[in-house]
Amino acid sequence: MSDVQVPKAPKTGKIVTIFGSSRPTEGSKEYEDAELLGKKLSAAGISVCTGGYRGIMEAVSKGAALSDAQIVGVTSAIFSPTPNKYVNMQVHTQSLYERLQKLVELGDGYIILKGGTGTLVEFSLVWELMNKSFIREKPIIVVTDFWQPIVDLLDKELAFEGLESCTKYVTIAKDASEAATIMITSLLGK
Repeated sequence: MSDVQVPKAPKTGKIVTIFGSSRPTEGSKEYEDAELLGKKLSAAGISVCTGGYRGIMEAVSKGAALSDAQIVGVTSAIFSPTPNKYVNMQVHTQSLYERLQKLVELGDGYIILKGGTGTLVEFSLVWELMNKSFIREKPIIVVTDFWQPIVDLLDKELAFEGLESCTKYVTIAKDASEAATIMITSLLGK
C-alpha cells in the first residue's frame, strides 16, 4: 500500500474525486465540461482528486489550477509514472486495486462523468461500498443521462429482490455545472 499521506485542502478541508474517460481531448464538449467542473469546485475551496492522467482527469485538473487549488493525481506503476502537468500533489500507487482504493479513500464526495468500463468500475465501487456500509454515506453525483439506464436497471432489480433502494445514494445532474452546485451544497451547505 502507498504510505503517502494527502493533506486536506487548506480552504475547506474537502476533496472531491472525479471519475471519467481518459479519451476526451481539449476542445471537446466532455473536456470543456470537466474543466468547468474543476473551476467551480476549486473556486468554492474544494480540492479535486482524479486518476492524474489525460482526458477528463487533465481537464478537471486544468480547471482547478485556475484557482490555485490542491489537485491530487493518483497514479499507478502499471501506467505512466508521470501525471498531467496540472497535478500539484501526486499519490503514486503500485497496483490498479491500490489506485482505486486511494481514489475512493480520498474523496469526501464523488462525481462521475461519461466514461467507459473503467469509469463504470469506479462508479460501481463507490456505490457498492456505500450500499454495503463499508464507507460512510457521501454524495455520488453522475453527470448527464448517460448513467440513467444503469441507475434505473439497478433500482428495478433491487425492488424485485425486495431490498431497499440503493439508488438513494446517487444523484443525477443534467450537466457539470449542476453537479458542481449539488456537490458544493452537499459538502459545504452553500
